[in-house]
Amino acid sequence: MALNQKVKNLIQKLGEAIHESVSESEDIAGVVKNIREQGFDVLLMLEATIGLNEVEAEAADDTESMEEVADGPFTHNDLTFLKSLRISLTEDDVQTDSPAEADEA
Repeated sequence: MALNQKVKNLIQKLGEAIHESVSESEDIAGVVKNIREQGFDVLLMLEATIGLNEVEAEAADDTESMEEVADGPFTHNDLTFLKSLRISLTEDDVQTDSPAEADEA
């Protein structure tokens, strides 16, 4: 997948935003201060992996089918997250039947 310059710039901005968030975090600064008070110097190195998948027509179809089952115990975001982890659900896991239909069965 070839990335155009605009996407590369956006990825760089994302990296900078993550760095800034960590650098300005009062929680992190407090913990680092506590570690230094214990006599240690702190070197914090974080690695962020940013994965991009180009959206295709097939992916749009998958999204539509996920929206159909989002009425059950899982929201659309839940299903998207599970799919990103390569977890698929059986029909039993996704309750699309209404309670009335379940009573009839």
